[in-house]
Amino acid sequence: MAVLLADILAVADELWPRSGAEDWDAVGLVSGDPRAHVERVILAVDAVRGTVDEAVDENAQLMLVHHPLLMRGVTSVAADRYKGDLLTRLIRHDCALVTAHTNADVVDGGTSSAMANALGVVDSEPITPARNGVGGIGRVGDLTGELTLEQFAARVADALPKTVSGVRVAGDATASVRRIAICGGAGDSLLAHPSVTSADVYVTSDLRHHPASESREQSMLTGGPALIDVSHWAAESLWLSNAAAQLTARFPTLDVRVSDVRTDPWDFSVRNA
Repeated sequence: MAVLLADILAVADELWPRSGAEDWDAVGLVSGDPRAHVERVILAVDAVRGTVDEAVDENAQLMLVHHPLLMRGVTSVAADRYKGDLLTRLIRHDCALVTAHTNADVVDGGTSSAMANALGVVDSEPITPARNGVGGIGRVGDLTGELTLEQFAARVADALPKTVSGVRVAGDATASVRRIAICGGAGDSLLAHPSVTSADVYVTSDLRHHPASESREQSMLTGGPALIDVSHWAAESLWLSNAAAQLTARFPTLDVRVSDVRTDPWDFSVRNA
């Protein structure tokens, strides 16, 4: 039995309140008619050619993604530009597009929370204060027992989908770790946060050279976390199964599917050692 897109949007705002999104973010309905009926939903981290093709091929009426397709200023959605091409395909095939981004980062069961659970981090709490009464960015908590940094890094690698960039680690492989800070997605803005600097390890994505180098140098001087840098897509993909389960619980008649398309942008790597 189909349900109205408007009903799904209302539940999405309960699960991932738009009030929890950052001011710069663009979340919610991107394209589609709230009055439309939905029978099948495809969940993905990104709306790209591969996932849009999958949604169209699977005859989905809704594509729910994490990353906004239209977050920054766009002056054209002409079909000779990739964003316009994707939207044109979705609209022509009656498939709506909805985004849950930073509003899905801050909630229990969201991106950082899902990664914390996958890594065996218990009793985790948000790193930053709640925004408009909703959650907070990142998570920090403890392992149930100490591991070496190398052992924990191996756990991270096992928990995440495989990517060509793998898992990069900065720190003493033999050091004991227990307190873990996590930020799904790009998290170098939190490197100096007290909850991060007091942790044994900080796991995030897209760490740039200078912020990572400065963090490690300061840690060697006054103490601080080892760093684990993982694929942005891989880290946030762990949230999709949570989101699918939540939607299915609220709409048992919906056919909710998680995309198996890898939207990590890198295809291969070449070692220079």
